[in-house]
Amino acid sequence: QVQLVESGGGLVQAGGSLRLSCAASGRTFSRYAMGWFRQAPGKEREFVAYIAASDDRTRYAESVKGRFTISRDNAKNTVYLQMNSLKPEDTAVYYCAGSSIEGATKHEWYGTWGQGTQVTVSS
Repeated sequence: QVQLVESGGGLVQAGGSLRLSCAASGRTFSRYAMGWFRQAPGKEREFVAYIAASDDRTRYAESVKGRFTISRDNAKNTVYLQMNSLKPEDTAVYYCAGSSIEGATKHEWYGTWGQGTQVTVSS
C-alpha cells in the first residue's frame, strides 16, 4: 500500500507560483496513476490534474490548463504540481492521490490519498 505526503503549500500573492510535492512510500509508486485534487471551503473536491503511470500522459481541469503542470519522478517516488499565474480562486486544500485506473479524473476512482496541503492566494 502506498502512503502519500504532500508539501509545498503556503500563502502567495495573485500571479505568483508554488510547486507542490507529493512523496510516496512503498515500492509500487511507479504502477500508480497519480492525481491532484483540491477542495475549497464549502465546495466539493474537484479534479485538478492527472498523470499516467506508464507513459506520463497528462490531463488537466479546464480551470488550470496552461497554468499548472503535473509531473512525476519515479526514481524519487514523487509527483509534483507546478502552479503558475495563481488566482484567488485557486485557494483550497490540495490533495494528491493514487489510482490503479488509467485516465482517472474522478475522486471516486482514487483509493489512496494524502493529508492535503493548504494553498492560499491573496488578491
